[in-house]
Amino acid sequence: MTPGVLGNTAGPVERVAAAYRRIAEADRPEVWITLRPEPEVAAEAAALAQRLAAGENLPLAGLLVAVKDNIDVAGLPTTAACPEFAYLPEVTAAAIERLTAAGALVLGKTNLDQFATGLVGTRSPYGAVRNALDPELVSGGSSSGSAAAVALGVADIGIGTDTAGSGRVPAALHGIVGIKATLGVIPAHGTVPACADYDAVTVFAADLDLAVTAAAVMAGPEPRDPRSRNWPADVRLAAPLAPRIAVPRAEDLAALSEPYREAFARTVAGVADTGAKTEEIDISALLGAALLLYDGALVAERYAAVGAFLDTAPASADPTVAAIIGAARAKTGPAFATDLDTLARAKATAAESLHGFDALLLPTTTEHPTIAAVHADPIGINRRMGTYTNFCNLLDMAAVAVPGASTADGAPFGVMLVTPA
Repeated sequence: MTPGVLGNTAGPVERVAAAYRRIAEADRPEVWITLRPEPEVAAEAAALAQRLAAGENLPLAGLLVAVKDNIDVAGLPTTAACPEFAYLPEVTAAAIERLTAAGALVLGKTNLDQFATGLVGTRSPYGAVRNALDPELVSGGSSSGSAAAVALGVADIGIGTDTAGSGRVPAALHGIVGIKATLGVIPAHGTVPACADYDAVTVFAADLDLAVTAAAVMAGPEPRDPRSRNWPADVRLAAPLAPRIAVPRAEDLAALSEPYREAFARTVAGVADTGAKTEEIDISALLGAALLLYDGALVAERYAAVGAFLDTAPASADPTVAAIIGAARAKTGPAFATDLDTLARAKATAAESLHGFDALLLPTTTEHPTIAAVHADPIGINRRMGTYTNFCNLLDMAAVAVPGASTADGAPFGVMLVTPA
């Protein structure tokens, strides 16, 4: 693995000191909602160093973790980016417990699109999270702070959540890796729900090896999460030497900006150069299913999660988030049942379309807007950015977001490899 703050030989105490120096240098206060005091984390690092000296085997020893602030860490407030919602948890989320048991150290809680509703990273009273590479551009959301902390070289591991693409879009916009495992494989215990049936806890890292290691540490059934599950029995953990990769037809890429369309074409060509076999398929059914997450009755799950709270009109409620969740109040039970039937049919269609393929290669998002552009069009741009991510959890699929070929001007461009659960 290649940790982001220091090389592998650095001890826990040195890693913590370097992280706080980097936080000061980066001067991105909007990344954090709660940053733990350095002496507190340094004391934990010193205790960890003693355990290592005694011969303990800790696979994540001294690696630094940034936790999205809709995930509980005991003793640190959970705000979901809404101060009036804040509470102080007594128990840490299962996924974070597993990371710290493996030797990781939590730096603090990171900013997000309020109530994990958004793909832009601007919907927060704690400030828009600026992109780590270009402060005029969005960071991507809703796991904006966690991704930025990794991309800035502060944290080795960023923990986010993903319902519509929040664990993948920020990875693409920062040129890092994002893993969104099969639903339930990483338990969502201790997470403020967005859509409880479609939420996933995710991991960001600068490289794939570390992201995989962290995901493996967090994975496994959890009795406190009724939706958690074992690895599906038929899961394959590696592709063949010459994998067969599905790619979208040209007409399915209409949502892409021109620079992203060109970068995707170069990425597909590069994949083919490795010996993989690429073949175009019709993904229109997947793109149609994606619309149900916000345009259909399934958005009622967001109202079930925090709608009653937002009905009290808290002063710090983001107006876009409140409007989206408030509108879900009108969704009916029959409409919800109809959407579930539509999803079942789309899932069957997806399985048929992907039969015989090792993965589906997709662009992660459509463009990289400025913060100013998103403020001017907060709904339209956000909707476009989820074109290729929204269907994934609805259809119980897994995805790994990785850097693809950069755009013509050298800016990051990301792609996803998507598979059934």
